[in-house]
Amino acid sequence: MNIKGNPRVLISGAGIAGTTLAYWLARHGFRPTIVERAAGLRSSGNPVDVRGPAVEVAERMGVMPRLRQAGTQVTAMSFVNGSGRQVGRVNMRAMQQASGSREVEVTRTDLAAILYEASQDSAEILFGDTMTALSQDRDGVDVTFDKAAPRRFELVVGADGLHSATRRLAFGPEPRFVRHMGLYVATMSLDGSAGNEHDVVLHNAPGRLASIHPVHGRALAAFIFRHPAVEGFDHRDLAQHKRILTDAYAGDGWRVPELLLQVRAAEDLWFDSVSQVRLGSWANGRIALLGDAASSVSLFGDGSTLAMAGAYTLAEELAATPDDPHSAFARYEDKHRVLVDPRQGNVATAAALMVPATRAGIITRNLATRLWPAAAAASWLRNRITPSRSLTPAAT
Repeated sequence: MNIKGNPRVLISGAGIAGTTLAYWLARHGFRPTIVERAAGLRSSGNPVDVRGPAVEVAERMGVMPRLRQAGTQVTAMSFVNGSGRQVGRVNMRAMQQASGSREVEVTRTDLAAILYEASQDSAEILFGDTMTALSQDRDGVDVTFDKAAPRRFELVVGADGLHSATRRLAFGPEPRFVRHMGLYVATMSLDGSAGNEHDVVLHNAPGRLASIHPVHGRALAAFIFRHPAVEGFDHRDLAQHKRILTDAYAGDGWRVPELLLQVRAAEDLWFDSVSQVRLGSWANGRIALLGDAASSVSLFGDGSTLAMAGAYTLAEELAATPDDPHSAFARYEDKHRVLVDPRQGNVATAAALMVPATRAGIITRNLATRLWPAAAAASWLRNRITPSRSLTPAAT
């Protein structure tokens, strides 16, 4: 498609949403530029799912074979008590087969790298820089960068995550839109393998979850725990993150003491609040938000699927009316909220399932995993993104 003038679009964030958007915008005749604060690709190593509409997006990008090759070999979740004895198990492979799912689980790092490789020829990429000011008029947006010279773009899209600089500059301070959901999450790579390459092993104490996830001969640890908002929390302060995490899990059983030793020595620990982002509108003039910057949602790995689906929808709508981005932003938001809004209501359900607040809740959840029939599991899986829908036909 050849669009008159080939509009210049600045995308803040070289993550899953940003690279997917750049890929599709370039194919519709736009000229995308990505600015990324980090010096190179950096993403948490936690496993995420590519499912539902994201599978269609990945197939149209030609990356689905790569994703399946990079996919984890996990087929089950095994819940253990403090001594390591199995007290519950969920057969994930049976759930997927019962539901006809084509999903694949990959680490967020692998997904980000594969999408970046697919899109790197589609956009100019500015690593190690960030926006410091945005000034828009009816025809475009003047952007001031921390390092690069100021430039003008027809459109700006913030795909820069929960702590979005775009949202702060164009919509207002973070506390106006981001709400702590009573949980924190941390992930890190472990020394050595997980032992069992097919089971995610999870241990609960009241209000806390620790898990070990196998990935191609390596192991990832994840922690999710209930905790009120930490005053003065800084999502870039590694020393603070280690203190919060080790204090929260002190005295827990299973392999937690061993994991905490690795936490204390870790040079790269991903840690953040589980938060929701809610805005009345995802667009302000010629500036729009995408992915977690617009609608951070859940604990179940749906963010990556929604980011890819949202990026595809936004590119399609901008291509449909390139001279009327305001209408395109509105249509994108109307369509994508159908997927996002139901997920934003499910954090409490996810927390109750994965991080029961009481010992009785843990026992009840563990018993439920033994009694869970395949039909119920398949129904649960289908409803993890609700309602499901196919993407619009691919552009020709």
